[in-house]
Amino acid sequence: MSPTPPMLALTSALCSAVATMLIQRGLRRGNFYAGFWINIAVGMIGLWSIVLLFVPRADYHWSAVPYFIFSGVVGTAAGRLFRVAAIEKVGAPVAAAILNLSPFISTGLAILLLGERVTLPILLGTLVIVLGTILLSLSGKYVGFRVRHLIYPFLSASCFGLVAIIRKLGLGHAGPLFDSAVNNTAAMVAATTFVLVSGNRGALVCDGRSILYFIGGGIMENTGVFLVLLSLGLGEVSVVTPLAGTAPLFVLLLTFLFPREVKQLSWLIFVGVVLIVLGVISLTGSKNLPIPSR
Repeated sequence: MSPTPPMLALTSALCSAVATMLIQRGLRRGNFYAGFWINIAVGMIGLWSIVLLFVPRADYHWSAVPYFIFSGVVGTAAGRLFRVAAIEKVGAPVAAAILNLSPFISTGLAILLLGERVTLPILLGTLVIVLGTILLSLSGKYVGFRVRHLIYPFLSASCFGLVAIIRKLGLGHAGPLFDSAVNNTAAMVAATTFVLVSGNRGALVCDGRSILYFIGGGIMENTGVFLVLLSLGLGEVSVVTPLAGTAPLFVLLLTFLFPREVKQLSWLIFVGVVLIVLGVISLTGSKNLPIPSR
C-alpha cells in the first residue's frame, strides 16, 4: 500500500521529534556549533546525492536559485543555529513547542504585510498559543532554564516562518528536491562562514558519541523535511500542516520513554505544549500556509 499524505506528515513529525531528542543527547558532550554545522552538512550531502541520482538535468531550473539561497541562509542556517541553541538552553519539549510557532508567525506576517483578514479560528488559535507560551515561560523556574533563553526558539521559529512565502515562490520554478539541495548548500556556506568568522572552528571537534548523535539528528531532521515536501505534493496543505505540527507531542512521548529526560518536564510544560499544538492546528486549519523548510 502506498503511503498517504497523512501518513507521510505524521512520519515527518516523528522524524522531527527524534531529531530533537538526538540533538539534545549530542549536546551533552558536544556544543551547539558542532550540532548546527553537522546537521546542515548531513542535509546537503544527502540531498545532492538524491538529486544527482534521480532528478533529470532538465529539471535544474536555475531561475529559482535566488529564492532558495535566501531561504537557505535565513531559514535553514539561521533557523537551525537558533534551534540547536534552543534545545541546549531550554530543553527538547519547550524548544519543540515554540519552534512549532512558525505557521503562526507566517500568519501574523500575512495579516500585517498583506492585509489578510483575521478570522475566528485565527483569533482563537492565537489566544491558545499565547496561553501555552505563558505556561512554558512559567515552567522555567521549575526545570532550570531562564526565561530570557526562550528568545532562541522564538528566533528560530521566526526564521522558519519568514521564509515560508519565499520558498513557496521558489517551488513555482523548481521541484522540491532541487529546491532543498540548493537551500541546504546556501545554508552550508553560511554556516561554515559563521563558524570561521566567529572564531569557533575548534568547537567543531567533539567526541565520537556526540558526532553520531548529531549525524543521526541531521538524517532524521532532513528526512522529515523531505517527507513534508512529498506530502505537500500529494495532499492538501490544510491536512498535512496540522499533522506535521504534532512533532512536540512526539517529543513529549519520547521524553517519557527516556527516564533521564523526565526531570525536565513539569505539568506547565505538558499543558503548554498541548495548547500550542492545538493553537497551531486551529491556525493551519483556517489558512493554507506552506510549511517552512528547515
